[in-house]
Amino acid sequence: MSHTMPTDSELHALALFGTAVGQCALVWNDHGIAAVQLPETSEARMLSRLHSQFSLLAPATPPPDMEQAIEAMTALLGGEARDLRFCTLDLRHTPPFHRRVYAITQDILPGKTSTYGDIAAQLGEPGSARAVGQALGRNPFPIIVPCHRVLASGAQSGGFSAPGGVSTKLRMLLIEGAEIGGAPGLFDREPPHSTS
Repeated sequence: MSHTMPTDSELHALALFGTAVGQCALVWNDHGIAAVQLPETSEARMLSRLHSQFSLLAPATPPPDMEQAIEAMTALLGGEARDLRFCTLDLRHTPPFHRRVYAITQDILPGKTSTYGDIAAQLGEPGSARAVGQALGRNPFPIIVPCHRVLASGAQSGGFSAPGGVSTKLRMLLIEGAEIGGAPGLFDREPPHSTS
């Protein structure tokens, strides 16, 4: 997800934090949260990925607003229904279309899902489902901008570019108790045929 961002030469702070899905990372600056990194296969791999994006990156003790974001993400991944829309995101380098997609995606609450097509319709651009998927594939703020709650049509999982891929997406949705196609966690199956 965040690995598609361009390298940023601005000074950024970094904190690692443990969650139910593994160790995550939060990157921030004076403008807000710059990135959230989902678990990698190792801490070294995670740090390498982050250093490739942010050339000036230093471990730091999170200030109160970042500590609040970490606490809320940890609680959410622990099964609590938390609303993360309070988090301040650094969107200065985010294209306008992506900003609009992320804003709509942030309104999908825990336990709920949407589709790429639904978001495209909400944007007033019903033919842009693929572009919505591409924007979410470049989402630097997973968990806060909950791209894991966006599915392909027919309750298909769609892609998930974070480490772990679709299995990470499924795991996050299961933690949140999301119902897909009328049953929790049933992805990538044929949608039921309508009897009407």
